[in-house]
Amino acid sequence: MESHVEMTLYEHTVIARPDLSAQQAQALADSFTEVVKAQGGEVSKVEYWGLRNLAYRIKKNRKGHYLHLNIKAEPAAIAELERTQRIHEDVLRYLTVKVDTFDEGPSQVMQAKASRDERGRRDRFDIRG
Repeated sequence: MESHVEMTLYEHTVIARPDLSAQQAQALADSFTEVVKAQGGEVSKVEYWGLRNLAYRIKKNRKGHYLHLNIKAEPAAIAELERTQRIHEDVLRYLTVKVDTFDEGPSQVMQAKASRDERGRRDRFDIRG
């Protein structure tokens, strides 16, 4: 009989260097997904939050590419993911939070971004009024 460790749910956010392209940042998320899969875990959602301002400088950077992953894995897989990110030159910061359940649908950050995109910039140059 094999012992089965219950998979734990994690939300993992990574801040990557701002000089990467959006495609390179996405590729970074793909490589981190592979690290989790190699450890027997699964990534159920990957969101690219975009190039955002940092609250304070990190390694002389004012901005960073934000990536968010929902991960279902054993603690050892998260330890390996974080070890990989500590030595990765493109990663400025990462944060892993253990959660009880994943929120269905887009995260709060993606919802806020979508509502900003819908409003657009039409209020600035409305020449009809």
